[in-house]
Amino acid sequence: MIEKELTSPVVLTTAEGKFNKAAHGWARQPIVDTTGIDGTTFTGKNRRWEYWLVMTPTHLLAFSIANIDYFAPASVWIFDRRTQKVVEAAARAKEEDAVKLPSNVEDGPASADIGDIHVNIDQVPGGTRIRASIPGASFDVMAHMPEGHERLAVVVPWDDVLFQYTVKDISRPAEGTVTIGDETFPVPKGESWAMLDHGRGRWPSNVHWNWGAGSGKDTKGRTIGLQVGDKWTDGTGSTENSFLLGTKVFKISEKLTWDYSMEDPMKPWHVHGAGLDAVLTPYYDKASAYETPEVTTRTDQCFGYWKGTFDNGEEVIEFDNLDGFAEDVTKKW
Repeated sequence: MIEKELTSPVVLTTAEGKFNKAAHGWARQPIVDTTGIDGTTFTGKNRRWEYWLVMTPTHLLAFSIANIDYFAPASVWIFDRRTQKVVEAAARAKEEDAVKLPSNVEDGPASADIGDIHVNIDQVPGGTRIRASIPGASFDVMAHMPEGHERLAVVVPWDDVLFQYTVKDISRPAEGTVTIGDETFPVPKGESWAMLDHGRGRWPSNVHWNWGAGSGKDTKGRTIGLQVGDKWTDGTGSTENSFLLGTKVFKISEKLTWDYSMEDPMKPWHVHGAGLDAVLTPYYDKASAYETPEVTTRTDQCFGYWKGTFDNGEEVIEFDNLDGFAEDVTKKW
């Protein structure tokens, strides 16, 4: 597969609100303008979200805030890796201003205030500050932006009216605190990682996807990041596969093979092809399913450690104990 690398700013939509074919490609920075995905055209298909995950030696911290036209959902999840105890909350609102999302990933702050769920994303000097609070728990984390750090930005078109723009920003060094009850834990610098899934687009009614990612160091002590996906990009001429070494993204423009068992998601997940050979050994399945009149979804997000190699054409990079996850998701929305 040959994917075009976008090197200058481009808009995602035409003046009529349809897909701008000049935007089909991938970039090393979020240079695609998604202002046209604002809910005023093609109502019922717009999907906008911010998902952040922070991995610390002791906890996993995650939140998602979104607007999917029908309603605005928000969720916060805090996981104690030692006890596997979870503190979480989820809610949705009909009011559009309950979740505020910028037109583009770094155009301004994002926030959610729905009942007892409060989330704030702020661009600050040196990176992004992410905060969340729910009854009984909260966290405040700085996701640093290293100089020259590249992100994988990909435009995935199904047709002229259905398309998605995603920014997968992985291996951001993180530090801060997480509080559960009356106990506060550090998010230690040098041992913690943050990653972002930023999405803007218009989706088909039924979708099935894989996503996997990992952050950490290779066997030589260099920062690395694994980013892989499958199924939802099939037939679009795009992939969301890449490998980060230091601050540089190596794009993988081939469909990878995913071997895993939905009968037993806790078995190892093997993702391979195009110079990549990676195995995730899970320790926890964040399984969920719910149904509303508008949305039906089922998720198995298996957290674990990646081990493997990646041949970038210049060297074979070896990694072990790469902190991350792999998931299988189906949605009807």
